[in-house]
Amino acid sequence: MTVVDIHAHVFPEISRAESRLLTGDDEGPWLRTSDGPDAGMMMAGAREYRPVRRTLWDPATRVADLDRLGVDVQVLSSTPLMFGYGLEAERAADWCRMVNSRILTYSSHAPDRLAPLCQVPLQDTEAACTVVSEAVRQGFRGVHIGNHLGDRDLDHGALLEFLTHCAEQDAAVLVHPWDLPAGPRFSRYMLAWLAGMAAETHLTILSLILSGAFEKLPASLRLMFAHGGGSFPYLLGRADNAWHQRDLVRADSPKPPSAYTERFSVDSAVFDPGALRLLVDVMGAERVLLGSDHPFPLGEEEIGGLVRGSALTDDEKAAVLGGNAVRFFGLHHLVKEGAR
Repeated sequence: MTVVDIHAHVFPEISRAESRLLTGDDEGPWLRTSDGPDAGMMMAGAREYRPVRRTLWDPATRVADLDRLGVDVQVLSSTPLMFGYGLEAERAADWCRMVNSRILTYSSHAPDRLAPLCQVPLQDTEAACTVVSEAVRQGFRGVHIGNHLGDRDLDHGALLEFLTHCAEQDAAVLVHPWDLPAGPRFSRYMLAWLAGMAAETHLTILSLILSGAFEKLPASLRLMFAHGGGSFPYLLGRADNAWHQRDLVRADSPKPPSAYTERFSVDSAVFDPGALRLLVDVMGAERVLLGSDHPFPLGEEEIGGLVRGSALTDDEKAAVLGGNAVRFFGLHHLVKEGAR
């Protein structure tokens, strides 16, 4: 079977001086590295944000990981800390172009194995459309974006304009939760990641559905949500029930939420066989793609292990492990050259 992991992060080597120069922010993101397999630290200015493995910035180490794990192709996206959505638009565009250039260089180490996604200055629609168009011409397979901008969810008019542009450019869109809920209730036990991420993605999907946004977006838009769609697939029955029972819920959506699952895909990063079976039942096997969150500790260490060991049929496993990703990201040429 072809194995394609569509949810994997990179943080190219960016110095504090480079970050400060482009962002104009002394607290901007950069990468502190030293020798050794686990000798990296994601930084926010002088603050240590998260220790990281060499795979995150060293493509040779990553390809060795993929060989060991039996992964043919990995789709790469930036680490959300790097989005730069709080920057002034011109600085943000310059920052994104630099990050994209580094990701492209990283991917060029093994162009038959590593497929890059760009990032864009989402806070400025015109600039974001320009950057994604440039990136598509440079060979990026799509774009990686956060799930909201402050109080604006993806159903906001400016963000719908950007998503429509992505469809016109045939750029796939991977949506990742970021800027997670904060406060004392989320500060313990990584609850912002364990509960907040799932809630953020659920909120974004329902916002697109209940606002009627999918009625406005081109059907050709290739839209993907990380982490199994958050809590959306597991609470879809509740949303459908609310749509049928309350006119307040269905005011802007002509169809119940379950009617829109064919408009987007999700990754398989749910870490439980029962959850995976439910996810495939809700979304359809053709809309679930292997995603590991590699190389972070909250990701799947044995990439594809959950799918391989699940009760899915052989056809479903083949689709989730790679077949769906080949179609979604247009990777036929990579699989032909790179699959073992």
